[in-house]
Amino acid sequence: MSKKYWQSLEQYHEEPDIDQHKSESKQKNDLMELMGDEALQKKSSRRNFLKFCGFTVSSAAIASSCENPVKKAIPFLNRPAEMTPGEADFYASTFFDGNEFCSILVKNRDGRPIKIEGNDLSPFTKGGTTANVQSSILSLYDSGGRYKQPMKEDKRSSWKQVDPEIKDKLEAIKEKDGEIVLLTSSIISPTAKQSIADFRKYYPSAKHVTYDAVSQTGMLRANKRSFNKQVIPSYHFDQADVIVSFGADFLGTWISPAEFTLQYSKNRKLNAGKDTMSQHIQFEAGMSLTGSNADRRIPIKPSEEGIQLANLYNIIARKMGETSFNVPSARINMKNVAAKLMNNRGRSLVVSGSNDVNIQVLVNAINQLLGNYGKTIDLSRPVYIKQGIDSEMRDLVNRMNQGKVEALIMHNVNPAYDYPDAGEFSKGLNKVDLTIHMGHAKNETSKKATYVCPDNHYLESWGDALPKEGFYSLQQPLIRKLYTTRQWQESLLKWAGKSINYLDYLKKHWETNIYPNKAGLESFSSWWNKTLQKGVLDTGKDNGQPDYTTRGLRQAANSIKKSNNKGFELVFYESVALRDGKQANNPWLQELPDPIAKISWDNFAAIPVQWGEEKGLKNGDIIKVDGIELPVFLQPGQAKGTIAVAYGYGRSETGKVADGVGKNVFAHIPFQSGIRYNTKPGVEVSVTGKHMELALSQTHHSMEGRDIVRETTLDEYKKDHAAGNHAHEEFVKHHKESLYKKQEFPGHHWGLIVDLNSCIGCSNCMVACQAENNVPVVGKEQVKNRRIMHWIRVDRYFSGDTEDTGTHHQPVMCQHCDNAPCENVCPVAATMHSDEGLNQMAYNRCIGTKYCINNCPYKVRRFNWYRYVTNNEFDYNMNDEVGLMALNPDVTVRERGVVEKCTFCVQRIQEKKLQAKKEGRPLKDGDVQPACVQSCPAKALTFGDLNDPDSEVSKLVKDKRNYGLLEQLHTLPSVNYLTKVRNKPEELEEV
Repeated sequence: MSKKYWQSLEQYHEEPDIDQHKSESKQKNDLMELMGDEALQKKSSRRNFLKFCGFTVSSAAIASSCENPVKKAIPFLNRPAEMTPGEADFYASTFFDGNEFCSILVKNRDGRPIKIEGNDLSPFTKGGTTANVQSSILSLYDSGGRYKQPMKEDKRSSWKQVDPEIKDKLEAIKEKDGEIVLLTSSIISPTAKQSIADFRKYYPSAKHVTYDAVSQTGMLRANKRSFNKQVIPSYHFDQADVIVSFGADFLGTWISPAEFTLQYSKNRKLNAGKDTMSQHIQFEAGMSLTGSNADRRIPIKPSEEGIQLANLYNIIARKMGETSFNVPSARINMKNVAAKLMNNRGRSLVVSGSNDVNIQVLVNAINQLLGNYGKTIDLSRPVYIKQGIDSEMRDLVNRMNQGKVEALIMHNVNPAYDYPDAGEFSKGLNKVDLTIHMGHAKNETSKKATYVCPDNHYLESWGDALPKEGFYSLQQPLIRKLYTTRQWQESLLKWAGKSINYLDYLKKHWETNIYPNKAGLESFSSWWNKTLQKGVLDTGKDNGQPDYTTRGLRQAANSIKKSNNKGFELVFYESVALRDGKQANNPWLQELPDPIAKISWDNFAAIPVQWGEEKGLKNGDIIKVDGIELPVFLQPGQAKGTIAVAYGYGRSETGKVADGVGKNVFAHIPFQSGIRYNTKPGVEVSVTGKHMELALSQTHHSMEGRDIVRETTLDEYKKDHAAGNHAHEEFVKHHKESLYKKQEFPGHHWGLIVDLNSCIGCSNCMVACQAENNVPVVGKEQVKNRRIMHWIRVDRYFSGDTEDTGTHHQPVMCQHCDNAPCENVCPVAATMHSDEGLNQMAYNRCIGTKYCINNCPYKVRRFNWYRYVTNNEFDYNMNDEVGLMALNPDVTVRERGVVEKCTFCVQRIQEKKLQAKKEGRPLKDGDVQPACVQSCPAKALTFGDLNDPDSEVSKLVKDKRNYGLLEQLHTLPSVNYLTKVRNKPEELEEV
């Protein structure tokens, strides 16, 4: 019996898709609206109805596609010498928002940044990015969400006014030795830390408190106990043959996802005859991106995590003759997991996403027994991305409420929104005489500060970063400041009596502390320019592996108790799109479907399917969880007795996009023993009887039951490299004949391969494509109407049952078929085939009949139902003069009534062909990289010339795992997939 795959619970239960009927009804209503009232009143035959619709829609499409707004151009009379109009330049820089780091390359066109790529020279991320990094370009042009000048008491001011006032007040506080506190997110910039040190030197009573909205306090404190170093280690997932994760979403949001994704996928590739890969076991409550990629996923409650880990430790310790402890018995027998880990000592890795110190101490002990330190875990080159200690923030709030803090200067923090007791923080803020906020964007905390001294956007700033010991990344401005803002470090220095340009300050710090060639063999100026051009510097410095100690281990083991809590356990997590909510006002991220639930524009309560069905709940029904009302999503694989909810929503003072979207759950986070936990036990849940429709794209563009997911196990693959893909062999054997004339491609024949073993479903490619190709945001209502415009969708399939659920991800874009069904049905030849194998769209010829959409078996074409540019009904980035600066001038902005789709980034193909021609050489393999390929952190996508036998894509086409979607239709797609292979472990039994 073949495995059953399903996208929604309706498909699992073989029920009709209710949302599909709603969508069809909505589309019919829209057509009737176009026809007018008179047509509605008349009874008409189906023939007349279709005739009238055809005429009306065609007329509307022709009118809209032929009328473009008049735009005035100003000639470049005196252009800079280094700029050629129409040609893009790339500059290395750094992205760090206090939560995630990435070395980047920024594409700059005529003086404005328009696209972000990963920096291939970075040993940290090696060219990969995430959806957050890709979308950050849009926050630069967020005219509604950014501060445009200094503010005083929520009124416009100027630097000339606020600087002397702030300086005088700080001097007065200094005179009486009053407490000044600088509150920031984690700072990884050595030069910024130097500016803080200079500020504190001038104001000796000043203190620096680090606050992370989503902290790693548990790990930091545990490493302090185990190694006497309060740091986060470097992880090497590519060196681990066995990975066991307890709730750590290391592919999605945990610590350094872009870095970990590349490492993880490197050890999962099976190309070139390789038949070994890592084995990944995931224990977790909610279905995370990482859990969906695991070879074996075991749903457990958060209260069970410590018990499972303690039992795992005991089994390994007893086998090795080490001390074990009396702990409660585990529900899941860990013997098989322990055996796997012990058979791979030094090549295994155990991680946990818990913020519980005791759980992290147990994880340290397990990894120590397994000999993983110095191999898959490295404390000699620690990571500095998370530095905040929760108790320090709690102590600050207490001192504020006691009236002990006289000045509070805040940078890149928003505790009035994301601190668990935001009300207590706000109350304390009112008792501080001088409050200053130095962020580049509006938020709930800045609205309460007396002064707002706006920071530059990071793409307008100079800076540096030390995300990992020995590895530096430089940051440089890509555009002249859009508003009257100033770097926050420069503000600190100015108030400390140092009037210095921050670039000069930065270079001075590097020359004194980092410049390696002080003997003068190479001048600092020359070395600096080379380093700035590369963007990164790896000195190779390490601090040495610290000695392990069992201090705190017995205490950790003794803390493990069975939970007696009644009710549900509430799990809080960062969504892949919004993370901690800093970029909530970014419409690209709001409209990005959740990789698992496929919901956008809302957070929700993910509930177990069985419990939801027992209560008669459907997706969108509203329940009250811990006093907050949330719509439910019946999540396959959700652990029994648990509910998962994402942070980052429920903003109120950030801008027109995010305000009022979703609910803020930070206030429900428990704060115990100086630590903020990401789970809450004993939560009461009740059904309200209310309902709201979710923007759910779970069954968008369904392939009508013809979905193709091909997978096999590693054991089967070792026996037969075509395992799971014999349908392709049958197709090749029996379906060579066709009524179509065989296409000839005398020059290039472009193709794309997707390795399903590497693809993790992170959706980074969707945002990269959106940024590159000017794909519009349509808003929640249109997403509900199935009109989302992404050129790439990442299909998510479930298999198994609703409790023991397998998950599979599959990116689907235009397949650029050689026998394309869309081409022969277009009445105006708006879609046609190029001599290089591209399925092309002529936008000014398209009249919007949508015949091509109906005839596409892959459902990858999008129709512009409305005009999404300069339209107040779609008030997002394309309805703003500043927001329009993010558009790529190499790609047409489509009008209403036009069909659009993936083009393989044809503009990039043409650009590289012209470049090769100017250089007098043929195109090399790898020269052309579409946006999705270039940005993929897993290197899961390979693009190239199928006519070139030496190209990587040609080699992969010959792989026995290679197949095409719906190949039985003989469409001959130029996009192919490599079968998914899972390294299935032995079944884990319940005790």
